Amino acid sequence: MPVSSSLKPRRLPQAVDQRASAAGLRVVAGFEACKGVIVLILTTAVILVHNRIEDYAEDLLYHLHVDFDHRFAHVVLDAASKVSDARMLTVGFAAALYSTVRFIEAWGLWNRRVWAEWFALLSGTLYLPWEILKVAERATWEHIVVLAVNVVIVLYMLEIRIREARQRAREGDYSNSAN
Repeated sequence: MPVSSSLKPRRLPQAVDQRASAAGLRVVAGFEACKGVIVLILTTAVILVHNRIEDYAEDLLYHLHVDFDHRFAHVVLDAASKVSDARMLTVGFAAALYSTVRFIEAWGLWNRRVWAEWFALLSGTLYLPWEILKVAERATWEHIVVLAVNVVIVLYMLEIRIREARQRAREGDYSNSAN
């Protein structure tokens, strides 16, 4: 009895992307790992000084020559005065979770895993609206650089996934015809 072409088993997608540039993926992996490390370092610093955070906030404002009568100074000092142990625990947990996600993504990209390419594409795309909003509100060079880097990463990951889909289509992996 002939096997219907619609029942023919298809080749499963590869778990490791052999076609994408290892160097390109490793650059993105390094960037993601750096984000995780920076968040851990900053969070650790805040947790270590949280008992004296108001003093440090005042010192920082003083060294930056920010007038204590300005709204920004009031916002910083008010936020510093509201730091509690429970908030520090929440911040620590959120930072650990964020960093873990960045490290897992970095590992996947470093090892050319397809799931990590998809994850980088989706997570980068999720940040774009907020980054665009930040640039629209106040176009500082920091906001513009963050947006530009994220756009480059998203476009690079999109290009990798589109190229792979086109290659698989050329090879006939998505067709229902019998080979």
